[in-house]
Amino acid sequence: MKYKALIKLGEKEAKKANLEETAVKSLLLDATNKTPTELYLELDNEAESIEEEKYLSYLNEYTVKKRPIQYILGYAYFYGYKILVNEGTLIPRWETEELANNILIYYDRLFKDEKVKVLDLGTGSGAIAIALAKEEVNMNVFASDLSKDAIIEAEKSAKLNDAKVEFRIGSWFEPFDNEKFDIIVSNPPYLTTTEYVEDIVKNNEPDMALYGGEDGLKYYRDILKDARKYLNEKFVIGFEHGYDTKEELNKIIKLYFEDCEIVNLKDSMDRDRMTFIIKK
Repeated sequence: MKYKALIKLGEKEAKKANLEETAVKSLLLDATNKTPTELYLELDNEAESIEEEKYLSYLNEYTVKKRPIQYILGYAYFYGYKILVNEGTLIPRWETEELANNILIYYDRLFKDEKVKVLDLGTGSGAIAIALAKEEVNMNVFASDLSKDAIIEAEKSAKLNDAKVEFRIGSWFEPFDNEKFDIIVSNPPYLTTTEYVEDIVKNNEPDMALYGGEDGLKYYRDILKDARKYLNEKFVIGFEHGYDTKEELNKIIKLYFEDCEIVNLKDSMDRDRMTFIIKK
């Protein structure tokens, strides 16, 4: 079968399964080990039998078994870096790239060219920690997660990207007794228990990485009540959060950081997704 016919078949099956049609191109790129340009130039060529067999197997996983393509392939891209993922780790999403990008912006505003210690809480796949370590050489990056399996994958991803990150197993600040940081970043689980979640997410990604209690703010409370003692005098805390929880999150922040500036930012879809706590 020609490459373009394989794509058309994949798109048809994805549409029938009510899944993202454009995702099938990623499956074909991996199955053929081609770049997008190479595949485009060879669309009218016949696929090799081993390529077709691998692609059809991927397609079955995606459209019949309803597995996310990132779990099928075993990786996702975040901030341009290849991040290994499996069913024990949350799949990195493009919205979270905006959180990482804004942490880099705040570093430049507050710490320009200074050496800083950064802590990524609930690191999961390690995507944020790895991106920060690669993008800013002055960041000494640490990360924690309760899941040993997630930490193992994150360490593999760091090695793959030649990123210097120290990963530790434990809940939030637990592995960092008496240590101080200049920047804390976190994308904790923030879905409410009643929130609608697509089946492909709900049936595949780990619950512990998705749900944040009845109001979606349980883990922000856990982090904020302890955060101050792990911070230096000048600091930034950056969170990703649910689009409709900004006001309630601000109230929690003010309980522990009433002397700090609170900045709420929208994502590229004009949703309230990021909040920063700043002490100059």
